[in-house]
Amino acid sequence: MMAGEGTRRALGEAAVKLAREARYRSAGTVEFLLGPDGSFHFLEVNTRLQVEHPVTEMVTGIDIVRAQLDLALGGSLPAPVEPRGHALEARLNAEDPYHDFLPQSGPILMLHWPQRPGLRIDSGIREGQAVGTDYDSLLAKIVAWGSDREQARRRLVEALREFVLLGTVTNQSFLLQILESEFFRKGETHTTTLESRTWTEPPLPPAVLAAAASWSLGAGRPTGSAADRPGPWETLGNFRVGS
Repeated sequence: MMAGEGTRRALGEAAVKLAREARYRSAGTVEFLLGPDGSFHFLEVNTRLQVEHPVTEMVTGIDIVRAQLDLALGGSLPAPVEPRGHALEARLNAEDPYHDFLPQSGPILMLHWPQRPGLRIDSGIREGQAVGTDYDSLLAKIVAWGSDREQARRRLVEALREFVLLGTVTNQSFLLQILESEFFRKGETHTTTLESRTWTEPPLPPAVLAAAASWSLGAGRPTGSAADRPGPWETLGNFRVGS
């Protein structure tokens, strides 16, 4: 469910109070469970940054990683700021959500990242590398910012529709199904939302089909682009990711 401004403020105050009482001095994440009536209950503290920290960075404008290092070196906390707008993050994983979220592997034959306003992509993959089995299945974090939740949601949907990765299975279609569902539009999500529904694998997005058709006809990687230039994985001899 979506929290109102009063609930969000109360959550922030509770997290700050906990840190002060514990005399905690570093970056950390305080997690709560939110009830349908707006009440919330403490869950846990992670004494580190979470994978979702780009969402906070986009709505505050604060580089949290830098702030954490500055604090560890004896610096002070950044000046408090009021969050602006809304941000949503999608985790692009090498997994098959329609078959028990089984991890996937394989070569990345073609890779296209969308370039859009309000969009941030954190990723360590590139075209030509192999997705192995020795690491976490997370391939990228795609984060969209908007003046409100609906604009952020639409921007994230557009980015995922444009994104193309050929060569290994990802959860791209599943993410789109969630973002475009009525329950997500209304913010009616709970801890058992995904398990309480039946998910059917949809047809591949048109952009993916077009890219695959181009590849199968021998077009291969686009010429005159960064994809043509050898990258680090192609210049290290027999080294490969996960070796």
